[in-house]
Amino acid sequence: MEVLKTELPGLLLIKPKVFGDERGYFFESYSKEIYHKAGIDFCFVQDNISKSKKNTIRGLHYQVGDKAQGKLCQVIFGKVLDVAVDIRFGSPTFGKYFASELSEENKIQLWIPPGFAHGFSVLSDEAIFSYKCSEPYSREFERSVLYSDKQLNIDWKVDNPIVSEKDLKAKLFKEIDKDFIY
Repeated sequence: MEVLKTELPGLLLIKPKVFGDERGYFFESYSKEIYHKAGIDFCFVQDNISKSKKNTIRGLHYQVGDKAQGKLCQVIFGKVLDVAVDIRFGSPTFGKYFASELSEENKIQLWIPPGFAHGFSVLSDEAIFSYKCSEPYSREFERSVLYSDKQLNIDWKVDNPIVSEKDLKAKLFKEIDKDFIY
């Protein structure tokens, strides 16, 4: 496994060792010991899977307080643009985002620690997106930032985005509370 730091402190790209032959492929998608050594020292308590069609945008979501989530993200089928925005007040990269294509072909994972808003757009006809969470989902502690906020200026690489009603009502970045301090 290769662990790559990104320009946003704490955010990691993980490239697993993939063993392939004429039958297909095999790789370890998670090993507590290996990930702990890579700096991902969280106990995962929930796995989520979503299936979405092309041009869907989900996010930008995060949870606060005792329910703040770290997420280990990967794509099972298709291709997405996975995006994390630094929402840690005082961080040198506050308000910056990182985006990476995750796909069934590249098998790359993105580790998103608490203190980041997360979302993704679907670049293939369909995608199955999977992520492990360090805390369970909590409606009470869930927050979101508007995916199309001009201040963030994220290029989601989709035309005519398909977005939930809930995500369309998200806060602007400048309106978020100081839930995370760097």
